Parts: sequence; C-alpha cells; structure tokens
Amino acid sequence: MCFSDQLYFALLHQKVKSTPDRHCFCIDEELSYENFYADFGPLNLAMFYRFCCKLNKKLKSCALAKKTIVFYTCGDRKKQANAAYLIGSYAVMHLQKTPEEAYSLLVSQNGSYLPFRDASFGACMYNLNILDCLRAVHKALQFGWLDFSKFTVEEYEHYERAENGDFNWIIPGKFLAFSGPHPNSKIENGYPLHAPEAYFPYFRKHNITTIIRLNKKMYDAKRFTDMGFKHHDLFFVDGSAPNDAIVTKFLNICENADGAIAVHCKAGLGRTGTLIGCYMMKHFRLTAAEAIAWIRICRPGSIIGPQQNFIDEKQASLWTEGDLYRQKINEQENGSSKTLVAGILSGVEDISINLNLFILEHPNLCLLTQGDKLRALKSKRQSRASTGSISLEENTIQTKSTSKSLR
Repeated sequence: MCFSDQLYFALLHQKVKSTPDRHCFCIDEELSYENFYADFGPLNLAMFYRFCCKLNKKLKSCALAKKTIVFYTCGDRKKQANAAYLIGSYAVMHLQKTPEEAYSLLVSQNGSYLPFRDASFGACMYNLNILDCLRAVHKALQFGWLDFSKFTVEEYEHYERAENGDFNWIIPGKFLAFSGPHPNSKIENGYPLHAPEAYFPYFRKHNITTIIRLNKKMYDAKRFTDMGFKHHDLFFVDGSAPNDAIVTKFLNICENADGAIAVHCKAGLGRTGTLIGCYMMKHFRLTAAEAIAWIRICRPGSIIGPQQNFIDEKQASLWTEGDLYRQKINEQENGSSKTLVAGILSGVEDISINLNLFILEHPNLCLLTQGDKLRALKSKRQSRASTGSISLEENTIQTKSTSKSLR
C-alpha cells in the first residue's frame, strides 16, 4: 500500500532483500512490545520515536533518493498490528494524513488487523483498534502532548524502568503516572522499591506539586507534605473502577492544582490510568478509546479489565461536565459570572475509607494484588536502555545506551 510516491507498506510472508531500485526494511525483531500477559501493543512512545527517526533518515538519504522505500512486516498478526500502527502514526505525524486517511490505506489491501488488548490476566473485555491509536496520536499532536523536538528518548527509557522510578508523563507538564512509593528504598522479591524521598529532586525539577495516592497507605503522606508537596488519598480497590465521588474529587483536585500532578496506585497502571483518562475526556473531549490508546502509548499496560468499560461508559457524562466547566470559565472571563466552580466539592468532602475495617471485610486484599503482579513482571524485563541502575536522587541521566540509536 502506498503512503507517498516513495513510501510503501507491505505484509509479506517472509523476509525480502533490497534491490537496485527498491530499499526494504523491517522492524519485527528490532522494536518489540514487552507484554505483561496476553497484551501485545501498541508499541510505546520511545519505539514510535525510534521508528520515526529511522524512517526519516531513509527518506532524507541521498543514497535512497531514487529508490522506492518499502517498510514491511512478515511477522504474525500481532506484529502486523504494531507495524501498521507505526506506519499509520507516522503518516499522521509526518505526512499530514488524517487518522481516517491513514487507516483507509492500511485496510485497503489487508482488510483488518488484530485489535490490541489490555494487560489483564483472563478474557479480553475491550478491543482497542489501530484507528483509535491513530486518532489518539492526532489529538496528542493537536494538544502539544506529542512533540519529538522536545522528547528525549534516553530519558523516557531510563525512567520507565523499575529501578529508576517506573514513571511516565501522560500529559507533559500536567500528569505523571508512577509506581507507588514504599516506606524504604530497597529490593523486595526482586522488585526495586523507592521511598518518597527518592522522587523529590525529579518532582521539584519538573514542577510537580501534587501527589494523589489511589492504593492503600504504604508510606506516611507527611513525608511529602513536610517538604511542601500537596498529598491526597483517594483509595479504591485494585483492578476496580472508582465511584462517582472519587472521580469528582480527583477532577477537582487536578483542576485546582498549581503545577503538575503525580498520580500513583500500586503499579501506576490500572487505577492511575483510569482517573487520568477521565480528566482527558472531560477537559480535552477525547473519546474513551482515544484516552486509553494515548495512555497506553505513554505507559504500556495501563487501564485494565473492567476499567476499560468504565471509561467507555463515563465518556458521555464527562463530555457534558467538560462543556459546562468551559462554559462557566467563559462566563467568568466575560464578566457575566463571578464564580467559577463554587460548591463543586459539596457532598464529596467526606470521602474517606477506614482501611483497616475495609481489609477485615475484604480479606483477599491481603493476597497478591493485580498491581503486585504487574510490578513483578515489569521488574523481570531485560535492560534495554541502561547498563545499570541510576538512583532517582540524580537530576541528570548518566547512563549509556546499550541499544544502537536508529537516528
């Protein structure tokens, strides 16, 4: 299928060699998704960046100027879906294609691609399609979340690793999703755990002022508040969806925060992604699928099981809430209203959970949770970006890449 006069995409049965008038390349083994369970994509932001660098270099090469460039995949249906997502996203970002135009080219010969699935253990409850991902990339470009001129791939790959903090920006300058801190920095069952203090230098450097905890209390919040950070607890059960009161409280905190917000649960994937997705739907009118797609591109494994369906069900009401919110803002700016969102917390200020009582009523909470399992799986991954762990106290990255740059 033809994306430009020079660029083609093909699904092949086996590897092919370049010819005098055609340059062929494949990334099936070079850029590979690291799954938790049966999930297989979409490939993360660093891999998309590396693909764009690789393809741009080929398209700008004098040696290849007169050759047709064929990006192909000869892998299974999962590899095909990831390759299609990469070339489709590239077309949206660099070839000025709309998501629909890019997707139409992708399906013109192949017909359909395997939908992406979540990182839960069990049956798939929600299908995320390539078109959802292309639309998410398009929205991220529109809102300035995706800007490779300001993106440092080494930093992304460094901090996403468990030993270096396990965090990712979802909306740059607004939302950081991270794995929950522990009382002490240590290695436990092979998994690196970090104390709150380990995050202070990075948080201060990047104007993170507010921390929101969604899991049970593993550390004393005073360790953050004593150092000037704001800290909020909005506990709900691992793997579940939040009630309306928690969603409202979360949105209000984020709407009134000065600076960026760091959100965590146990693994910083399910509960964390779910609430950030709610904010994105309310304030940017993303569809549920677009929110899920973008959050997973930034932080693979996010939003799990019934949380996907919850976000889908909340889309319409959050769009309505967002419209009303923006209307009130406009009224205030026009001088027709002196109040912005007064009373928005009425009836929800008393959100609190007696955790000890909750655990007594739900003894299974004391067992290994979904967050525990996901964190353990992530810690077993092979080192991609660094030759050794770097403590979070360091403000600069001093790690050497073990993978060759594709630029």
